[in-house]
Amino acid sequence: MSLILGLNTFHADSAAVLVDAASGDLVAAIAEERLNRIKHWAGFPELAVHECLRIAGAKAEDIEHVAIARDSKANLLAKVGFAIRNLPRMPKLARQRLQLRGEVACVPQLVAKTLGFEEDGLPAQMHHVEHHLAHLASAFLVSPMERAALLSIDGFGDFASTMTGLGEGTEIRVFDRTLFPHSMGVVYTAVCQFIGYDRYGDEGKVMGLAPYGEDSFAEFFDQLVRLKPGGRFELNLDYFLHHSEGVDYSFDGDGRPHVAPLYSRRFTQRLGAPRIRQAELTQREMDLARSLQACLERVYFHILRDLHRRTDTDCLCLAGGVALNSVANGLALQETPFRRIYVQPAAGDDGTALGAAYWVYHQILHRPRSVVMQHAYTGPSYGDDEMAAALQDAAVDAVKLEEAELLRRAAQAIADGKVVGWFQGAMEWGPRALGNRSIVAHPGHPDMKDILNARIKHREWFRPFAPSILAERVGDYFQSSHESPFMLMVHKTRPEVRESICAINHVDGTGRLQTVAREANPRYYALIEQFERITGLPLVLNTSFNENEPIVCTPAEAVQCYERTQMDVLVLGDYYCEKDALPLAAALSAAEGSTANMRPH
Repeated sequence: MSLILGLNTFHADSAAVLVDAASGDLVAAIAEERLNRIKHWAGFPELAVHECLRIAGAKAEDIEHVAIARDSKANLLAKVGFAIRNLPRMPKLARQRLQLRGEVACVPQLVAKTLGFEEDGLPAQMHHVEHHLAHLASAFLVSPMERAALLSIDGFGDFASTMTGLGEGTEIRVFDRTLFPHSMGVVYTAVCQFIGYDRYGDEGKVMGLAPYGEDSFAEFFDQLVRLKPGGRFELNLDYFLHHSEGVDYSFDGDGRPHVAPLYSRRFTQRLGAPRIRQAELTQREMDLARSLQACLERVYFHILRDLHRRTDTDCLCLAGGVALNSVANGLALQETPFRRIYVQPAAGDDGTALGAAYWVYHQILHRPRSVVMQHAYTGPSYGDDEMAAALQDAAVDAVKLEEAELLRRAAQAIADGKVVGWFQGAMEWGPRALGNRSIVAHPGHPDMKDILNARIKHREWFRPFAPSILAERVGDYFQSSHESPFMLMVHKTRPEVRESICAINHVDGTGRLQTVAREANPRYYALIEQFERITGLPLVLNTSFNENEPIVCTPAEAVQCYERTQMDVLVLGDYYCEKDALPLAAALSAAEGSTANMRPH
């Protein structure tokens, strides 16, 4: 076996990916946070490397290439030019750059140590791939498109925040880079920090808050970000600190990433005192969230319209942290000429590990394209014995069922308004639960959003829940039929069905949907089909299987989450567990004998 190991390391959402260097098959892809249980963990993904090898059934010696999604030599002239222009404030910036370069420089030694080699004895070839080039590769090279416009947009990576290009076959032609200090990722994060959402990854919360506000700060954001010809933009740097103080990006002793405030005193002079986290949420914060989202969309579509002009294709591939903004992704179908959009499931920085690996596969090894990423189930999976052991260790009563009965009973529980933990197959790649590590519930229950938040999720009141819908029924419930297999697009719900799916219909009449194809996830598809037979609704509410923690990975973690929350039902593979339902389980166990044990062994 010959393998390519892709790495996102010493950055939030560190991750590892294995690609078969002969066939191009994606063997495994895992974010480190799922294994060490620290959200957005930033560091070297040692556990993920070992787990990828375990899934592959491979040895360290099988890794012939290591692709690191970072290249300190990228945009070097721009870095030097910036340094010369900013010598008076360079000491702090220089320390930050030297620290980062030191961490990246030790990656080969860490890879060797992790794989059991001497520090200077790693037999694999090392390759460095520029951050945004890895993003573009992750979006295009596993897409179903032979020719597509490409956009990567995030905070910063290798001194750039944005990259546009064209993908054709196995080639990626870069058009433009937006370089430090101009960044829409910085704008979004800075405003999130100002309105009290200052933890890494809070941007998605503010996207959910935006529909509750009005675009009353449009004039302010027009001053903050200026559009330039050729799909470009620039920031009014008077409102920011990152160009003068540096992006104070760090992680604590546990590997949790942290970004210091990015906004300057000019923000407070214009907008007043920033909101403190946990303080009352006022209309000002809601309006700022709405105006921020409108600003992002204005810049996003400005870039995309120019990119369409340059490429003359209606196909688009997106990546980067900003590509996780599913609202903007969905609106791009209405506001730009693009008609087909592909976003792979780990569009954020974890996905650069995927892009770096496929860049090596195609550009270094010169292999043809052969893989389309149609599902996200690339993580660990577990057998009956491991699930049974997790249930027995926790003394959880369960019954093992044939699939038809399992689906019937789970669908009926959802129809009855019960909250069901659904744990199946291989864990998902990316930030979304997509039917293998999900909590599922009735999408039309008027109190379900409050029930989930009170009993399990404990999230902010304004955050919406998402639907999983049978792929062929999307047009019956949403105003777009464009597929969204990775829950990275928001579409308007049809007015006539909003009441019947009120638990997943956001305040602005939208849903961040997952389209479920039978071939991608047969069991999850069958569950939704069974739910439709009972209720007439071809969709369920789907949220991640967790409680203020990374999404569960192992059967033991699923059982622990089920036990400590007020979840009603756990479906763990073929095992069905229901609280306060022991007489029914006992009766089934007696009727089915050894095929349905109350406490599996």
